[in-house]
Amino acid sequence: MIRVHHRLVRAALAASLVAFATAAAAQAEIAGGATKKAADIKANIAVSQAMLNDAAKNGGAWLHSNGDYTNSRYAAASQINTRNVKGLRPAFVFQTEVLESMETSPIVIDGVMYLTTSYDHVYAINAATGEEYWHYKHKMGPITTFCCGPNNRGVAIGDGKLYLGTLDAKLVALDARTGAIAWSTQIADPEKGYSETMAPVFVDGKVLIGTNGGEYGIRGFVKAYNAADGKELWTFYTIPDKGHEGVWAVNDATGRDMHRDIAQEKKDLAEKGGEFYQTLGGGVWMTPAVDLKTRTIFFVAGNPSPDLYGAIRPGDNLYTDSMVAVNLDTGAYKWHSQYVAHDVWDLDAVSAPILTQAKDASGKMVDVVVHGGKTGHVYVHDRETGKIIRFSEAMIPQENMWTLPTATGARMLPGANGGVEWSPMAVDPKTHYAFAANLHQPMTYQVEAAPYPGGKLWLGGAFKTIPSEEQWGRLVAVDLNTGKVAWGVKTPQPLIGGVLATAGGLVFNGEGNGWFRAYDAKNGHTLWSYNCGAGVNAPAVSYMVGGKQYIAVAAGGNTQLDFKRGNSVFVFAL
Repeated sequence: MIRVHHRLVRAALAASLVAFATAAAAQAEIAGGATKKAADIKANIAVSQAMLNDAAKNGGAWLHSNGDYTNSRYAAASQINTRNVKGLRPAFVFQTEVLESMETSPIVIDGVMYLTTSYDHVYAINAATGEEYWHYKHKMGPITTFCCGPNNRGVAIGDGKLYLGTLDAKLVALDARTGAIAWSTQIADPEKGYSETMAPVFVDGKVLIGTNGGEYGIRGFVKAYNAADGKELWTFYTIPDKGHEGVWAVNDATGRDMHRDIAQEKKDLAEKGGEFYQTLGGGVWMTPAVDLKTRTIFFVAGNPSPDLYGAIRPGDNLYTDSMVAVNLDTGAYKWHSQYVAHDVWDLDAVSAPILTQAKDASGKMVDVVVHGGKTGHVYVHDRETGKIIRFSEAMIPQENMWTLPTATGARMLPGANGGVEWSPMAVDPKTHYAFAANLHQPMTYQVEAAPYPGGKLWLGGAFKTIPSEEQWGRLVAVDLNTGKVAWGVKTPQPLIGGVLATAGGLVFNGEGNGWFRAYDAKNGHTLWSYNCGAGVNAPAVSYMVGGKQYIAVAAGGNTQLDFKRGNSVFVFAL
């Protein structure tokens, strides 16, 4: 029997689960955030802009969800290294009260860890002992509509506050010492399919946040808010009101024919007009990267809506499936680069962009922005122009690219989950290796006509796993200077969650079967493993307290791939 993928099942069940989740959250919430021993959190917990700017050099803290403004996920600490990692042991395990998928990337500063759970709980704990300081439980609004699980990927910190995106499409600021609500603002209408799971960015008094909802017919965006009071400063829509038809691209970013019927699409556009831009999707799932020197932010936009039924949305559907660069201060457009035009396979761009350096075609080292795609390629862009310098070898099998979906179902690889799904990559600035967690899930794509359903799940068909075919994962190191795969390690289950690299020559990655492993960054050899008892489907972080380096990772499983649920953050030290 062909089984509908868990992502679709979970998304379809979201409406029925929300009543329970909302009631539970409302019942549990303590107004202003529950405080416990808040005085133990130092008064200087306020993180300065200078500290945030220099986070990449600070091996003692973890100040951004992806380590620093470049999203490198590279820790400067080297106390734990290839020689002694075999001695890594649990320092403590912190259990939350939420038994559901965990995708959090904790913030750690001055011995305090801030972590999030599904349904938008926030905990402040002692980063060396696990003692709880306070616990904020978000009071969910009456309506939430979300895809792929009730996840939260973390908070941003700045000006003495934490900034939290919520499933009911709010941005909430909390006092970092007490958990009390400083302000809250409604970002978008959850009844229309908008929700928030990304970790925001704090920079120069602004809070940046995108939106989910590409499966529900939203109009994607990135917004900037005043960190002091929550007032909106600017909005960049990932779907322009004019010009979203693009250039009628025949080939994808790698030069392969996508088998579009351009003549029919142009005819459809002439008949329909272009007013469907309000429901064209383009969600922004993951945290933008920030180039402070050029005052530019870089983010990727997800799939168009509906996912598989392209006849209702003729054109390239800009800026879906694209890397986009905009001005940090104004939100003004700078450039975009589209990977898949008129996507009908749900191969959206979701993994966070990374700012680093790599060689251009002439061999000169230049500033680049890279992205790990669900196509199975790592793309290397010139940071100033957006031009693709190179793309990597395929990290996973690609078959029947780009076979169009049919009414009975057509097989095409990669499946709709990747490649690199939302899982953030890590980059070693010394070796110029990018480390990517991939998944291989053979699927068939089935299309059916589907008018806009008004904020409900809108796929225009289904993508289905093939039970007779093996599913697996692959952790891969890509040489950004050449695009060659330096090494790859196959795992028994698809990988989703994200990667951490360290100055100790290590790469950390978790698996859905509970294994959390450290690899040699040079060759991919497994150096250490520990089973956490539930899916390790979150990216790890590194920090130091009292001169000791710790590695922390959440083990809560994953809704999207239905990996075993848990409620714990494991913290390891030598």
